[in-house]
Amino acid sequence: MTEENLPYALFQTFFVSREISISPMIVDIIKFGKKFEELKIKEAECSISLSYGKRLLINARDVDVKHMKQQDIVEIVDHDPIKNIVLAIGKKYPCIETPVHWIIQKARHDVNAVVEITSKKLFQTCCTHLPVTEKKVPYGTIDRAKAVLKTLQDSKNICMQDEGILLVGLHLKEIEDSLIKITRGCR
Repeated sequence: MTEENLPYALFQTFFVSREISISPMIVDIIKFGKKFEELKIKEAECSISLSYGKRLLINARDVDVKHMKQQDIVEIVDHDPIKNIVLAIGKKYPCIETPVHWIIQKARHDVNAVVEITSKKLFQTCCTHLPVTEKKVPYGTIDRAKAVLKTLQDSKNICMQDEGILLVGLHLKEIEDSLIKITRGCR
């Protein structure tokens, strides 16, 4: 994620295995990442996650989601928000928003997929159409997850204050449909 002079909490990652995850759902995340070319979403950072049983699949840090490969996806086995520890399977470190995605998906039973797009341009064009978090909160923190969950009470699609948008759904297809409507409606 882009830091933009906003502090973020780095969590400690312990790798259960350094093997590439073999989840069959990785293909869905990779296909979804390629949609950003079709939707002409440029100059944006993105975090894409998908529940996988009791686990979470999420893109790695500093990965261009439009060109992801299997080794760019990290499987999160567990997360302890109090100790700020993540247990993972994969070759790379998970993206900075992993704790936020984990907490959202565990708190909301109607959410299996989360997509967060960091783009000031997208925020500026969509903030009048979507609920907006009250303030900017550091990336990857419990406070950020709480702010997001509070705003998600009103909608499955929200704007992150001065940052971008966050969409949740049961599956990535639902988020894709919402993203198409949002990007067309906000232009």
